Amino acid sequence: MRGGLLSRNPHPFPDPLAKVKSSHQNPILDLLRRQPVMVLDGGLATALEARGCNLNDELWSAKVLLEAPDLIRTVHLDYLQAGADCIVTSSYQASLPGFRRRGLDDVAGTHLLTLSVRLALEARDLFWNQESNRQGRLRPLVAASVGPYGAFLADGSEYTGRYGIPESELYEFHRTRWRVLSRSGVDLMACETIPTMKEAEVLLQLLQETPDQWAWLSFSCRDQQHLSDGGLLRDAAKACDEEPRVAALGINCTPPEFIAPLIDEARKGTDKPILVYPNLGERYDATDKTWHSSPSPIAWENATSEWVRKGATGIGGCCRVGPEKIAEIRRWLV
Repeated sequence: MRGGLLSRNPHPFPDPLAKVKSSHQNPILDLLRRQPVMVLDGGLATALEARGCNLNDELWSAKVLLEAPDLIRTVHLDYLQAGADCIVTSSYQASLPGFRRRGLDDVAGTHLLTLSVRLALEARDLFWNQESNRQGRLRPLVAASVGPYGAFLADGSEYTGRYGIPESELYEFHRTRWRVLSRSGVDLMACETIPTMKEAEVLLQLLQETPDQWAWLSFSCRDQQHLSDGGLLRDAAKACDEEPRVAALGINCTPPEFIAPLIDEARKGTDKPILVYPNLGERYDATDKTWHSSPSPIAWENATSEWVRKGATGIGGCCRVGPEKIAEIRRWLV
């Protein structure tokens, strides 16, 4: 898997970590000190659908936790074999309120949240216990996915931030899941597809309440400067920069043609590591829960090189990006 862009020239770009405060405990910084770029995984739901799962459901990929959990472990292994340095659990759309709506009590819901972590940890261990997988690789990280409130609503509002609830209710929604996942043995939390600074502030508060935990916060953006609700990404980056337990800032489930300028915007607010994992650029229809239009015509090999030059230190994919694309990213960059 060696021979990519960075291995041919070990110092082609300015060191993106030069201004980051040293902290041996930050799992992302620990990895980046040994490897210039962290390869993230791709869309879990995308890979599950490719294996025959019907995810037209309010629980989306969390539905598979109920029906075929072994398949989730298999998909995690697919991404590890493809070259991912970090896999993200299947808890994005899993929540106690969501499981209650399916008729499960909180004991069963807590079991499923814990199961989402166990499947990822087992996949990582299965992969790492094979001696041949260790050649040229670092031990992969496992991050617990914390999806936005809009994912629970299953109405596409993770791309608008229009929730219509008070901050106290938003806090309580996230608190119950955070309490379970933060104690589950993951390396860090992955707060993903955040559309609004209001929700980010709730997640930052929960992070402050668990001082032994690390997290990355990743935002969905509607254009080259703004979060999905219209706030500025640079302002969100500044808020994340002020919290020492934020391991990295992310941009995800955003069209790839917006990523390069968004990295510039993020750099105006933080010197922390930046993770980018866009979708393919298609449009999501929340009514029928399918993707429409065509993928962005962007050349991913050129784009990923540009993203790294601009300061991204983690590259992966979100919706519609499967293991094959992750394998290409690793060949290009690592």
